[in-house]
Amino acid sequence: MTALFLPCPGGVEALLADEVLRITGRTAETTRGGAWVEGDERTAMQLNLESRLATRVLWPLTDGAYRDEHDLYALARRVAWERWITPEQTLRVDVSAMRSPLTSLNFAALRIKDAVCDVLRETSGGSRPSVDTRHPDLPIALFVGPDHATLYVDTSGEPLFKRGWREDKGEAPLKETLAAAMLAAAGWQGRAEDGALLDPCCGAGTIIIEAAQIACGIAAGAQRRFAFERMLPFKPFMAAWRDLKRAAEARVHQSAVPLFAGDVSFRMTDFATRNAERAGVRQAIDFKTADALQRQPPVAGGVLMLNPPYGERIGAKGQGSGQGSQPGPTAREAFEGGGTPAEFFGALASHWKQHYAGWSAWLLSPDMKLPGLMRLKESRRVPLFNGPIECRLFRFDLVAGSNRGPATDSA
Repeated sequence: MTALFLPCPGGVEALLADEVLRITGRTAETTRGGAWVEGDERTAMQLNLESRLATRVLWPLTDGAYRDEHDLYALARRVAWERWITPEQTLRVDVSAMRSPLTSLNFAALRIKDAVCDVLRETSGGSRPSVDTRHPDLPIALFVGPDHATLYVDTSGEPLFKRGWREDKGEAPLKETLAAAMLAAAGWQGRAEDGALLDPCCGAGTIIIEAAQIACGIAAGAQRRFAFERMLPFKPFMAAWRDLKRAAEARVHQSAVPLFAGDVSFRMTDFATRNAERAGVRQAIDFKTADALQRQPPVAGGVLMLNPPYGERIGAKGQGSGQGSQPGPTAREAFEGGGTPAEFFGALASHWKQHYAGWSAWLLSPDMKLPGLMRLKESRRVPLFNGPIECRLFRFDLVAGSNRGPATDSA
């Protein structure tokens, strides 16, 4: 058993600990930017396959005090690298730092690589592995603080928000891990009692696709490969890995809740539809091109979940949805000629109060004054980070007319 580290976006740590308990039955200990959990090779494989919130699953190798790159080289020399990699395989070293005295993280990565290669030369009669920066057999992660360093093997390879279905390279959509965190924070787990889900500004479809996979029981990593599949210590566990994948495939089922999404742009609705097809959930989602300011509720009640447009994206021509989409005539009329965030969110809140009474709405925004723009009183605000941007996930319980009540911040 070892203490696996699962990094995650800021604000997600407690949600991740709950998820780890559901997946593994083990209690995780939260820390800033992640969670620790005791586990073995099977635990690492299970978390890679099932976690929707973790960014990676890291296997610790060694740690210790350091002052410079020479100390890091000595630290890496402690590891029996021949147990992890052969001279015929490839490696990559990534370095993350917080208040480190090092002047060059690239040089630190080079010294770790040198240590691995020197160990392999000594144990294999002169051969050494090569570097592959794209798809290495052994991704190594070094974390350096002010005076302490930790060396990990990254069992995931590519970050876990890459679920394996997205093909687009030009968009910069919401990451799947953040979409999953929004759903987890709302307590929406795809059960019948959770109610219908609607994203009226779906853009690339990340939120609704993540929700559909949850509702259909599809494992987060079902469509991708992982670095541990090429690592020597995991070779004896490949039969267990096949069993985990078969069990995940066997539990896939039809959604028990209605799922709705759309965008003001035909192009983006079509784009999201094609993404849903690749993710294996097209049949679970009802897509419709419609303006969020006019769309009528598809069912009597449920949950609105969206990453809405905000800031300059509202005032600029040709931008009207929350994930990079192009608006139709109605949205363009709303925002051209000096349209402001207050006008958009005020109109959205008025539309919801008129037509969506009884629904709950969850909106992600970096604007802490969003409730004022909407003239609504939030019942909850959850701190989350969208990359480096600090945001709040606001909950509004919609009623006809004004909506007032106490707010709680789970920060």
